Order: sequence, then C-alpha cells, then structure tokens
Amino acid sequence: MTTLHQEHDSHPHTHGPHCGHTEVRHGDHVDYAHDGHLHREHSGHWDECEPGGHVSHESHEHRHGEGCGHPRVTHGDHVDYLHDGHRHAEHDGHWDDH
Repeated sequence: MTTLHQEHDSHPHTHGPHCGHTEVRHGDHVDYAHDGHLHREHSGHWDECEPGGHVSHESHEHRHGEGCGHPRVTHGDHVDYLHDGHRHAEHDGHWDDH
C-alpha cells in the first residue's frame, strides 16, 4: 500500500502529544485525526495521510461498532476503528485496512 503525498496547505495548528487530537500510529510515523482528516508531519509541513488504492483486511472476523472496545476516528465520510496498529473501515461487506 502506498501513501499519497498531499500537502495540507495553510495548517497553522501544530500537532503533538498534548494537542487534543487522537494520535494514530501508522507505519513509521504518527497521524493526528483532525476535522475528518489524518495529518502527519513531513519535511516541515503537514500532509494529508491517505492510502493509495484499496487494501482489504483479509480474515478479519471481528465486527467493529458501538461498544466493540476500539477507538473510533472520523475519516472523511465514514468512521475508522483503531485496531492492532491499523485503521479498519467497513466497505462492501469486508474491512479495509487503511
């Protein structure tokens, strides 16, 4: 899975451990959930951290939803669930791995 490089223009807020936004571990960096987007610091600016392509999370038997025990993060027009270092989103009867 590749991550698209989409610079987030005019982002005056500096994210960090105490900024109040949910931290999401993502590979070798940390994203911050902010206004339905995931932001990551990159080369002195903030990027929209979005996966490129469609990656299905195979053999994921757990059903996410209210009360499942995993943190929810608003992501665009849907909700992701933070689970085992991944963001899972329901899609066409299966779970995508963001």
